[in-house]
Amino acid sequence: MMKQQSLLFTALLTSALSLSAQEDKQWTLEDCINYALEKNIQLQQNKISLQESEEDVKEAKAALFPSLSFSTGHNVVNRPYQENSSTVSGTEIISSDSKTTYSGNYGLNAQWTLWNGNQRLNNIKQQKTNREIAQLTVAETENMLKEQIAQLFIQILYADESIAINKGTVEVSRATYERAQELFKEGSISKADLAQLEAQLSNDEYQLVTSESTLRNYKLQLKQLLELDNTKEMSLVLPHISDEHVMELLPSQTDVYQTALATRPEIKSSKLDIDNAKLAISSAKAGYMPTISLSASTSSTTNSSSSNNWTQQMKYGWNNMIGLSLSLPIFDQRQTKTSIRKARLQYDTTQLNLINAQKELYSTIESLYLDALNAQQQYVAAETKLKSSQTSFDMVSEQFNLGMKNTVELLTEKNNLLSAQQQRIQAKYMAILNRTLLNFYAGQEIEL
Repeated sequence: MMKQQSLLFTALLTSALSLSAQEDKQWTLEDCINYALEKNIQLQQNKISLQESEEDVKEAKAALFPSLSFSTGHNVVNRPYQENSSTVSGTEIISSDSKTTYSGNYGLNAQWTLWNGNQRLNNIKQQKTNREIAQLTVAETENMLKEQIAQLFIQILYADESIAINKGTVEVSRATYERAQELFKEGSISKADLAQLEAQLSNDEYQLVTSESTLRNYKLQLKQLLELDNTKEMSLVLPHISDEHVMELLPSQTDVYQTALATRPEIKSSKLDIDNAKLAISSAKAGYMPTISLSASTSSTTNSSSSNNWTQQMKYGWNNMIGLSLSLPIFDQRQTKTSIRKARLQYDTTQLNLINAQKELYSTIESLYLDALNAQQQYVAAETKLKSSQTSFDMVSEQFNLGMKNTVELLTEKNNLLSAQQQRIQAKYMAILNRTLLNFYAGQEIEL
């Protein structure tokens, strides 16, 4: 009982320490990616499939060698109504007056397929190709994880900056409302104007809460992707991204595509599927070819009624056999022909799959490039709009404080400023995300 309690305490302590480590850890983008590559369940499953393909290769190679088996059988024969009996055991005829006799046989058998139309060799090649495809599946899953984590991380950066903007907006709204209260006491503005500013403050506070909720949701998605405990806070190290980083030169769309064609695992996997389909056609054609096999065996028998001892019986009853067989298919109910036609159709399918994969890759890269380019242009426009909106709001706000501008004019300029701020960070992080993914497709590691 004490031992069970001790084990339970140890398990709880280990779990608590693990959760504490998660809570205290400062997660960078690189940390998130490395953790996912180590712990992600789908990736682990793909690695197990890779190990299985390794075993399939070994099994295919083993088929080139002969099979060897040992067999033995033992019989008890009782003849209750026979006084005498005669049996053949090995090379002797045994007469016995015993009603019960015991016999045994021992054999060692070997079978070896010498040639079957290169089916075994083609199978080895296919299994090796399947192993390469399994490796590429692992790489493809790793790429998918990296892209998903990068996207979530950048979304978190956007949400964090959006919160900062909304906090600033709330502070401005609160200061404006407090100044409006003074103006109302002075009789410079109406009660309706004051109520309008109070409603605007409440709306800005609501938007702040919404942006904070959005950030928590992005963090939750990241924790789920990393398969971390959802109940614990995740502390992220968010890098500062300067404006110069946003406007960095984009890589050539053509260069990215050519590099991706040569390096992306999904393209390599599609090409290997074509190779496998070719091998499947060759294997199917082997159905028209003869099969040549070699067989050999050695055996002996024993009998309890023999006058010889067990060793002598084994010696004198020993016999060896070796044989060569040829099997030539004549009519197989169209099985081979059907197999060949289906293999050729599968080959056509794999070629179409490759073309489709290339098109999807080009479409993805083209979308990333155009989105990145548009985002950069929108960022430049948003910067200009933000400067003018900030200047306009400052002027109107100052005039409002002096009682020279009404509430509608103030709120209009304030909303224009907030809109310009949000447009700026949207364009900023859209440009960063798409350029980061473009560089990743061009063979670079994901970094911010």
